[in-house]
Amino acid sequence: MSVLPPFKTLHRRMLGEIIRVFLLCAAFLLTLILLGRGVQMRALMGSLNLNPGEFLLVLLYMSPAFMTLVVPLSCMLSVFLTVLRMNADRELIALRAGGISIRQMLPAPVFFSALCCLAALGISLYGISWGAANFRETVLQLAKNKAQLNLQPGIFNQDISGLTMFARRIDPATKTMYQVMVEDSSRIQEERLTILAPSGRIETNSKRGELVFKLSGGRIYRLGKDMAGILDFEEYNIRMGLEELFQNIDLGELKVREMSWDELHDTLAGLTPQSGGRLWFKLLVEIQQRLAMPVSSLVLGLFAVPLAAGFEGIKRQASVAIVLIAFLLYYSMHSLGVTLSESGRLHPVAAMWMSNAVFLTGALAGLALAEREGVPDPFRALKRLPARLRQGPGKAAA
Repeated sequence: MSVLPPFKTLHRRMLGEIIRVFLLCAAFLLTLILLGRGVQMRALMGSLNLNPGEFLLVLLYMSPAFMTLVVPLSCMLSVFLTVLRMNADRELIALRAGGISIRQMLPAPVFFSALCCLAALGISLYGISWGAANFRETVLQLAKNKAQLNLQPGIFNQDISGLTMFARRIDPATKTMYQVMVEDSSRIQEERLTILAPSGRIETNSKRGELVFKLSGGRIYRLGKDMAGILDFEEYNIRMGLEELFQNIDLGELKVREMSWDELHDTLAGLTPQSGGRLWFKLLVEIQQRLAMPVSSLVLGLFAVPLAAGFEGIKRQASVAIVLIAFLLYYSMHSLGVTLSESGRLHPVAAMWMSNAVFLTGALAGLALAEREGVPDPFRALKRLPARLRQGPGKAAA
């Protein structure tokens, strides 16, 4: 009578262990990345006077962009550490003795890697643009609130270099300013603008990453070196980038990596390689990257199985370093593909799927060796290396 667990029990136990390790790895990696990003954002906290709740909300909106890396790496780590633990505890030997091969143990890691692939795909297609849009909107809204607080009724405000703003009255409920005067002495060279308007309000433009001071039904008095004039207007917009209002804050216009899936395709549809130039390549690279990175969860999860089967007796600390080196190699190939494709030297489709193709080939070759129990043990070879070096070439030949 066999003492080995049935296949379903084995797969269930492997899947449970993989999930536990994955949650720990993902939580640790995401926290580490966000802490590092939070240190870099000290200037943002100081400029906008963010309270802890607002700061955590900003970090939440930044998380989807990081999860596209955290999910594949955590998937690879969790599968690797689970199979490595089974290898270290001689469970793989016992399973093989009972007639269960590596191929028959694959359903659990493959199923979990496929789940990670689907989760990463959802984040890539929808989560990144959702986080980027909310991040921009939140920062702009906080900047707008601070700018409105700085504008006090009956007081001239000169927070923006070259721009003097005055409002006789401000409605506290709607934040609408009445009897507004703006003097602009720096935006147009050798010309001074004095703008008078019965009302105005501050709004946000998330795509351009700026605040807009909208004035209604007023008049512009232009005074230059050799000219003067008066111009009536129904609506006049003064655009203010965040870098003009606050130090170390510059959202700029909406970037390609912040666009939604539909925006990427809509923008690409109106361009050709000739008319779009570098932008056309960037859009196509981003589209392929949003598909290729989620698939890396499946590829790397599969790659981790024969990799762990070949390292018997290795310590967990060293195993983490091995996985990180393998992931760094994968990401380096991916980054090289991005550089080559954006410069037009390599087609974006080939460049973005190159690293997946290489690692999938390595995974299939490793699984074939593991099925025949022919996976080399590099860790054991490294341990024997010092003894061979002490023997010297002459003794080794003998």
